[in-house]
Amino acid sequence: MVVLAGLLAPLLAGHGPTDQSGLTLAGPGTPGHPLGTDDLGRDLLSRLLHGIRADLGIIAIAVPLGALLGCLFALAAAAHPIADTVVQRAFDLVLAFPGLILALAITAILGPGRLPVIIVIALAEIPVFGRLLRTGILVQRGREYVTAARVGGSSGGRILTRHVLPNAADPLVVQIAVSLTVAVFIEGAMSFLGVGVRPPEPTLGAVLSQSMPYLAQAPHFAAGPLVTVTALVLGLSLTAEALNREIRR
Repeated sequence: MVVLAGLLAPLLAGHGPTDQSGLTLAGPGTPGHPLGTDDLGRDLLSRLLHGIRADLGIIAIAVPLGALLGCLFALAAAAHPIADTVVQRAFDLVLAFPGLILALAITAILGPGRLPVIIVIALAEIPVFGRLLRTGILVQRGREYVTAARVGGSSGGRILTRHVLPNAADPLVVQIAVSLTVAVFIEGAMSFLGVGVRPPEPTLGAVLSQSMPYLAQAPHFAAGPLVTVTALVLGLSLTAEALNREIRR
């Protein structure tokens, strides 16, 4: 429902996300503003709906990009032991690098916007998907059906593409749902710290960041993005759990 609301934001929101009214920090139930307004008089419901839409647009690009690159590196590692060592050390380097410093460095080079957020999320996901697929390939290579195919004269490439990959790829489906959840947190953290999407474009992290100075004066301002992020993350987590149960059957 949260995802659907975000996708239909232009239809559901009664105001534009940057439209300003004369009512600042109006509470929930204000006529024309069901969830109230922010410090600049912008409709909070509209900004949350468009924030969901913006977040979904970012993670829908970043996570598949990270998954694709990670899988390509895993396939390269499967080709030769030396390539495997190089790829694994590269993964270790990415995982060891502090995420905040990486985000700040990329934003300093490219400037705030969607692109740095997408790059940071994709870089964070590359070693996750790469190691997951590499582990699956190693496990499947030890199966009897792979040995039988090798004895039957199948080439290494054919065994990999026709037998190993289809069986090693199942966990990747679950990981995509999990990574979408992680990506929501990464985007939210970057926008909250001011190194994500540029204002006045709304994201959930940006709306939450803008609400911090008004916690005592207008608690509804912070409650909106907090509840929305929680609902979005919970929905994605339940999806991942459902996919995991389905694959294990």
